[in-house]
Amino acid sequence: MIDSLGNLLYGFGIALTPANFGFCFVGAVLGTIVGVLPGIGPVTAIALLLPLTFKISAAGAMIMLAGIYYGSMHAGSTTAIMLNMPGEPAAIVICFDGYPMARKGRAGPALCMAALSSFFAGCVCILVITLFAPPLAKAALSFQAPEYTSAVILALIGVSVLSRKSVLNTLAMAVLGLAIGTIGTDTNSGVIRFTFGENQLAEGVNFVPIAMGLFAFVDICFTLGSSAPKVTIQTKFRDLLPTWFDFKTCINPVLRGTLLGGAFGILPGTGPLISSFASYAIEKKLARDPKRFGEGAIEGVAAPEAAANAAAFTHFIPMLTLGIPAGATMALMLGALMIQGIQPGPQIMTQHPDLFWGLIASMWIGNLMLLVLNLPLVGIWIKLLQTPYRFLYPLIVVFCLIGVYSERGGYFRRNDLRRRAVCGILA
Repeated sequence: MIDSLGNLLYGFGIALTPANFGFCFVGAVLGTIVGVLPGIGPVTAIALLLPLTFKISAAGAMIMLAGIYYGSMHAGSTTAIMLNMPGEPAAIVICFDGYPMARKGRAGPALCMAALSSFFAGCVCILVITLFAPPLAKAALSFQAPEYTSAVILALIGVSVLSRKSVLNTLAMAVLGLAIGTIGTDTNSGVIRFTFGENQLAEGVNFVPIAMGLFAFVDICFTLGSSAPKVTIQTKFRDLLPTWFDFKTCINPVLRGTLLGGAFGILPGTGPLISSFASYAIEKKLARDPKRFGEGAIEGVAAPEAAANAAAFTHFIPMLTLGIPAGATMALMLGALMIQGIQPGPQIMTQHPDLFWGLIASMWIGNLMLLVLNLPLVGIWIKLLQTPYRFLYPLIVVFCLIGVYSERGGYFRRNDLRRRAVCGILA
C-alpha cells in the first residue's frame, strides 16, 4: 500500500505538469459537452480526436481521452433530468426519477445529488484502481461463459423489478429487446442475421436512435399533443441544493451503487449501462415504499449515477493491466495506446510508470474538475426549465438528429416498400 501511495505521488508529478494538466482540463470540458449533447457519446468524440493524439505524448493523449470518457459519464444525467433526454445510454435510468423531480421543481437537488454521487463514486474507484488493479484484473480473468451468462440473467431479472405495473409486459419487452439485439452479424460465426437484405443492419440496431425515440421524441409528442399548456417551473435559489433529508436518504444507495458499479466495471461486457439498471432495481427492491420510484425518488437518481460512474472508472483496469477492452470506448483507447507503440498488459506499470500513474493521478484531478464545472452550472441548467417550450423543443429535435447522425455518419437508403416497412418497425 505504501508503494502504491508513493507511485501515486509520482503520478501527480506527471499529471500536474502544465501540458498534462491542460490535457486533463480539455478532456473534462469536452466530456461535459459530449455528455450534455444527446446521442453523440464518448465513442464518437474519441474517434474524431484520435488522429490528434499522434503528435501528443502517450501520457497526455490518454489523460485527455480518459477525461472525455468519464466526463461524458459524469454529465450524461443533465439532460436526462432536465429534458427527459438521456445524454448517455447509462443515463436512461436517471430519466425515471430525475425528470419527475424536475417537473416538481426539484431539478436543482437532482442535479446536485447526481454530481456529488459521481464525484464520490469516482474517488472510491480511483482508490481501488490505485491499490488493487493487478489482483482485480487477474480475478476478472476467472470469469467465463457461465459467469457472464449469470450476469445477463441477473440484469434481465432486474428489468422485471423495474416494472411499475405489469411484470408480464416488462418481461415481454425484455424478450423483444433480446430479439432486436440478435439483429446483425454474429460475433462468433460471422453469419448475418435478421437484416432482411438491409446492409445497414449488419452492424446491429443502433441504441442511440432507440433511446432518443423512446424518451426525447415521445415526451415532445405527448407535450405538443396535450391540450394543457407546458408549465414553466419557477425555482428559487434556496431550492437548488439538496436538503439534509436528501443526503441522509442517499448515503446507503450511493454506497451500494458505487460497490456494484465498481464490480461490474471490471468485467468486460458489462459496464455503466447494466450497472445503472441493476443499481436502480436493487434500490427499488430495498425501498420501504417502492411506489415512490418513478415519481421522483432522489435515491433513484443518486444510486444509478454512482453505479454508472464507478463502472466507467473501473473499466480502465482490464484495459490497462490485461489489454482487454471492456467496451467500445476502451477499445478506442487501447488503439490510442498501440498507436503510441505501447502494449497494454501487466508490464505497463513497470515499463511505463509515467503513463500508468500519471493517468491514475489525472483521474483524481479530472474528477475534482468535473465537480467544480458541474455544480456552478446547476443554476444555468435550471434556466432551461424557464424557457418557453415553443423555443425549446425545436432545439431538442435538432440536437437529437445531430447525435443520431453522428453516431454512424449515415442514414438508411431503402430501396423498396418491404425494406421501408421492416426498417421502420425496427427503428
